[in-house]
Amino acid sequence: MKKTLFKMTMGLGIMVLAAQQAHARTCAPRADMVKRLTETYGETRQSIGIAQQGAMVEVYASDQSGSWTITVTLPDGTTCLVASGQAYEAMAEALPPNA
Repeated sequence: MKKTLFKMTMGLGIMVLAAQQAHARTCAPRADMVKRLTETYGETRQSIGIAQQGAMVEVYASDQSGSWTITVTLPDGTTCLVASGQAYEAMAEALPPNA
């Protein structure tokens, strides 16, 4: 499951990198974005991965409200929102045999 989630966030990260020019208003300095996610939505970082060209993909979520956000941080420190939603659940599934 973790591999699948990581692959999904990587794919979403690549899409946001390609579309960042069109959606500049959903980007901000990383410190500002993290502060907003923490203070406004009560979200904390749940997972992290490195995408192509050094972009950092992160999943933030709140166990209290169930809200979640996927962000991509570019090497220059700009963080862009990729997706957000509700009903977040932390899962720890065992990998299938021979995976």
